[in-house]
Amino acid sequence: MKIGEKIRRLRIQNSLTQEELADRSELTKGFISQLERDLTSPSITTLVDILEGLGTNLQEFFNENIEEKIVFSKDDAFETENEELKYTLNWVIPNAQKNKMEPILIELEPGGRSKEDSPHEGEEFGYVISGSISLYIGSKKYRVRKGESFYYKANSNHYIANEGKTKASVIWVSTPPNF
Repeated sequence: MKIGEKIRRLRIQNSLTQEELADRSELTKGFISQLERDLTSPSITTLVDILEGLGTNLQEFFNENIEEKIVFSKDDAFETENEELKYTLNWVIPNAQKNKMEPILIELEPGGRSKEDSPHEGEEFGYVISGSISLYIGSKKYRVRKGESFYYKANSNHYIANEGKTKASVIWVSTPPNF
């Protein structure tokens, strides 16, 4: 956390000049200026005085309530390709591995397949956007076509393959994250 930056934001939110904040905190305008540019650091006592002048306290100031991002664009996605297995993975939610589920968009070229995943705790869901795939769970094979979905407990080896002649696109969600 950049303390000076945050103090500056609070000062502006409170419609105060550097001089007004300095007067309220019994400090100099020069000190407030240096502090806001992170050129100096306040003692705890001085920080308490500044925060009182801003109408807040240490607990509220250091409480890191970061607003949760809800909507993600193409620019947020991260993409990797596996030329050997002929697929592209798009992590459509950045850092989703920290969440309870991890959605990806996987695009399989004809003859492509995902890596085989070992049994793990959790469940998996998929929706075929285009093309068709074969879903392998243990020794069973399931055909899943455009507009169809799949859902299973991940307690057996599993993977998907594109055995068709056109590219297949699948939204695939794993919980807990493991892609």
